[in-house]
Formats: sequence, C-alpha cells, structure tokens
Amino acid sequence: MTSTENCAFCAIALGDAPADVVCAGDVWIAFFPLDPATPGHTLIIPRDHVDDLWAATPALGAELMKAAIKVGNAIRSALEPPGLNLITSQGAAAEQTLCHLHLHVVPRWQDDGFGRIWPPQTPMRQALKRDVAARIRAACQADDV
Repeated sequence: MTSTENCAFCAIALGDAPADVVCAGDVWIAFFPLDPATPGHTLIIPRDHVDDLWAATPALGAELMKAAIKVGNAIRSALEPPGLNLITSQGAAAEQTLCHLHLHVVPRWQDDGFGRIWPPQTPMRQALKRDVAARIRAACQADDV
C-alpha cells in the first residue's frame, strides 16, 4: 500500500504536481499519463487515495464509471478512434505499478502499436472454465463479498 504522502497521483489530485489535466469532477480528475500508449490515452483517478478498484466504495466506483463514460465520449468526439479500451489493474501480476486507483481510457486504431490484449494465446480447458465459474458463483452468493 502506498502512503498518500508518497503517492504521485495524490500529489496530482491535490495540485501539488504538474499534470496535463483534460477534465475533472468533484471526486475525480482525468489527465494524460507521462508515457501514453496511444494519442489521447487518459488516466482517471479519484481525488482521495484508494489503492485499487476493488478497494473503492460502490459510490466511488459509480462516479468513476460516469467519469470514464464522459472522458471516453470526449475522446471519441475529439479524435474519432475506431475503438477504445477501459483498463484498470490490481496488483503486480496485473502490472499495477502505482497503488492509487486509476482507470486507463485508451483510444485504439488498427496497428497503433499498443498490441493485442485478448484472446489468450492458449485457450483455457473447458473443465477449468466450469470449475472457476462454479467457484465465482459461490463467492458471489456469499454475504461478505
């Protein structure tokens, strides 16, 4: 967990660090990353420190989704990309490099250099799919999720 004193995104949210801000709301701010994957690649972060999407409250999640729709529609209007990705990561295995919740809105073009993100190179076995589905269904029915 990153402390808010050492968090680069908290510094941006507080106005203590520079950023190329493109849009903002009461609980979120949207800006370009230092190394965008494509032209228009935008990050959306909550103004308050939250480690990742799964640590967010449902209310904050709803506000961030509204922000993603607003920013995504602005990108579509301004740049007219034929596609968009909305990406968030949690943990090192998912390539999260900064532990402050951030959503990537990435405009996409054919051969944009970003690369494929799906489908996987090796298909998943049907037995594994069924087992995983059953485990997730059971977890969704639990009261503590």
